[in-house]
Amino acid sequence: MHRSSKIYKDTANIVANPREVEANLLYQSASRLQAIQDHWEEKASELRDALLYNRRLWTIFLTSVTHAENPLPKEIRENVANLGVFVLRRTLSLQAEPRPDRLSILIGINRNLASGLLNSTR
Repeated sequence: MHRSSKIYKDTANIVANPREVEANLLYQSASRLQAIQDHWEEKASELRDALLYNRRLWTIFLTSVTHAENPLPKEIRENVANLGVFVLRRTLSLQAEPRPDRLSILIGINRNLASGLLNSTR
């Protein structure tokens, strides 16, 4: 990466809206999973790391949304928590039985949530 590109990226991460940062992280994870799904024969070996990244990301979201000081309404926090638990269970299931067709649900959840986060900032 060019030095100027790195500086721009680092600055953008510092000044970006937190929802935009979360959305970008979700899109990155979805893209990584999509690439593995699309090129399963070549990239199946990358699945474990991609799932670990996604699991860490969702663990952070769950920690944040279940924190007592989170300003979101209780119903939204509960829905996000339930979705997060589903994602974590699906991730563990995929680690136990990896198949490319089973990635679609995680990809879709990440993309849809990212889209919603970006729309909420506009």
